[in-house]
Amino acid sequence: MGRGSDTKPVEAHNAGAAGPTGPAGPGTGPEHAMWARDRASQGLGMELLSSGDGTARVRMEITGAMVNGHGVAHGGFLFTLADTAFAVACNSRGPVTVGAGADIDFVAPAFEGDVLVAEARERTRFGRSGLYDVRIERDDPQHTVVVEFRGRSRVIRGVEERA
Repeated sequence: MGRGSDTKPVEAHNAGAAGPTGPAGPGTGPEHAMWARDRASQGLGMELLSSGDGTARVRMEITGAMVNGHGVAHGGFLFTLADTAFAVACNSRGPVTVGAGADIDFVAPAFEGDVLVAEARERTRFGRSGLYDVRIERDDPQHTVVVEFRGRSRVIRGVEERA
């Protein structure tokens, strides 16, 4: 993909407070309004740790209901964790933004009881599109990488944030 004049690389950092189910209480950015209505992610026990300026950190513990027949975390739950961090990061700048596509690489297994942290970082925005990288790590001393995810976003015109 070529670099257009509207391509903007972004240095990511963790800014802002956590959401309603996170440790720091409710935040005020547009992503927090979206998070407050995200029953799917919250129903899986996810916690929004931080977000802002194209970044997000989301935590989830692997439960017995998330383990497949091989005794490891089902890839669909790992994808959902990465996708949630991606959604929060790409909505942190204001306009309603959705996923246009994603690729995922499963690097290491996760097991029941593992606590995973997904960190999303905006890589670039161009026009109404953006690219985001999400890394899921096990919350262990080695910070074992479990997933690498690349999401492609698209700002939706004419859609207002639902109240």
